[in-house]
Amino acid sequence: MYLRKNIIKSLTVVVIAAAGISSVFSQQEYRNVHREVPDDPYLKPQGNRETSPGYKSSNAMYFTEQVNVDSNGDNIVGDAANEPSIAINPNNPNSILIGWRQFDDIHSNFRQAGYAFSINGGHHWNFPGVLEPGVFRSDPVLGFDKGGNFYYNSLTVSQNNNYTCDVFRSYNGGFTWDDPVFAQGGDKQWMIIDRTESIGEGNIYASWNKNFSSCYPGQFTRSVDHGDSYESCTAIDGGPKWGTMAVGIDGVLYVAGVDDSHDFLISKSTNAKDSTQPVTWQHHTYVDMGGYIQFQAPPNPAGLLGQVWVAADTSDGVGRGNVYMLCSVKPGGSNDPCDVMFVRSTDGGETWDDPVRINDDPLNSSAWQWFGTMSVAPNGRIDVVWLDTRDNPGTYLSSLYYSYSMTQGHSWSANQRISEAFDPHLGWPQQQKMGDYFHMVSLLDGAYLAWANTLNGEQDVYFTKIYSGFDKIDDVTAANELKLTAYPNPVRNAATIHYSIPRKGAVRLIITDVTGKHLFTVADETKPAGDYYYIWDASRFPAGIYFAKLSVSGKSKFVKLVRTN
Repeated sequence: MYLRKNIIKSLTVVVIAAAGISSVFSQQEYRNVHREVPDDPYLKPQGNRETSPGYKSSNAMYFTEQVNVDSNGDNIVGDAANEPSIAINPNNPNSILIGWRQFDDIHSNFRQAGYAFSINGGHHWNFPGVLEPGVFRSDPVLGFDKGGNFYYNSLTVSQNNNYTCDVFRSYNGGFTWDDPVFAQGGDKQWMIIDRTESIGEGNIYASWNKNFSSCYPGQFTRSVDHGDSYESCTAIDGGPKWGTMAVGIDGVLYVAGVDDSHDFLISKSTNAKDSTQPVTWQHHTYVDMGGYIQFQAPPNPAGLLGQVWVAADTSDGVGRGNVYMLCSVKPGGSNDPCDVMFVRSTDGGETWDDPVRINDDPLNSSAWQWFGTMSVAPNGRIDVVWLDTRDNPGTYLSSLYYSYSMTQGHSWSANQRISEAFDPHLGWPQQQKMGDYFHMVSLLDGAYLAWANTLNGEQDVYFTKIYSGFDKIDDVTAANELKLTAYPNPVRNAATIHYSIPRKGAVRLIITDVTGKHLFTVADETKPAGDYYYIWDASRFPAGIYFAKLSVSGKSKFVKLVRTN
């Protein structure tokens, strides 16, 4: 049974949805079950840790690598990691950083700010340890600015158990970090950095749940000096919690979440970008997400089934200016336990279309679709992932699934399974959950995901890159007709690009960098059906990722080219 808004408003409660059962807590009882404070003492790891093979998997659609591994790439037995967040250097997409809640021992609830970095696009990870050994830290949120600098927002507690946050900065891809800067804060915080061309470029924004903060009812702060300092706490109109933030075109700031009655809403500020003005909020808008957010449901008994995601399209395409929201919810009027629901606004968050169900399993099935996560690529492509139990009915065994839209959310690709199934109840570090969220960043060539799972029998953090444009998602008929390959690949000096067209047509073959920037044209003319070859002199280009893109009479394919030293 689920309580609707008019009932909730008459009670001071928190509804905890769990397989058709609801539990009601007072606010004080809720504070007791939702504790981000050290319950156990810090225990420094002793001696050499037992290891097992690190998990990895790949095919034409994706590759997955375990992140919290030792210097040999092996899994560290007996620890745990969850709630990962990811940042990517926009000037060098091979430079990737992931942070997470690090539990050195699953028998202790003491957690720290774990992190790892990759310098080769996620194929290998360096896990130096934690930012501050022995310091209790939780709820990591990572971000990056246009200059490629990384920011790590971390929740901690004061001596009197007040929730506050610090932000660390790295100017060299995570190799070294500055001292932490006090950033107000509370639980559960989120952070976003303005990378638009507006006057707010470089501003850092953070918001959190006002009920778990040292500055109630404040729940927002801003830095206008690239993280040297953060402004005093202020309130957000509507008080959204359990949600994320987005910066839209012209530096407009959006904060999504639910209010204290668990109704979905979004708040908007058009002047947060202006460092000379105090931040004001125009108003908040309630949004129909087709259901209710869930907390402490069976797949994740002590956590959320996912946060409220908001993303903005800042591309130059037809979706420019659109704002999107997504969440895993208990659908209203349905026996389905949890679906991934999406909504769209084409007028800057003022009005919203009807919610759309992303998961394409049968309606009213018993499957859980949880931890729904969304990001938008520079070309306007919307990427969505979630955990799904459809392949193992009657259990909570979950697999990672993916879908995307190139039509601003009007239509979605068929759901694709990206991982084998795993048991989310394994490896709990003295708390019965895998955290509360995943985090994803989308580039032109695909979706870059930081997530937690138990594919190796323990709760650990993973990186998965899902390539955009693989055959099962593109127009299958067109993809099978056109052929485009490159060998050798990876390439050091030169590669042969082979393309085949089934009939006469207008052929265009270009080479781009990973951001989609056009480097040069191989062919741009009408050609008869047949096979064609081109020798790409890779020695003239620095190491990195490139793309050969083939278009023939409106149909297209591309192949990734990996240039190595």
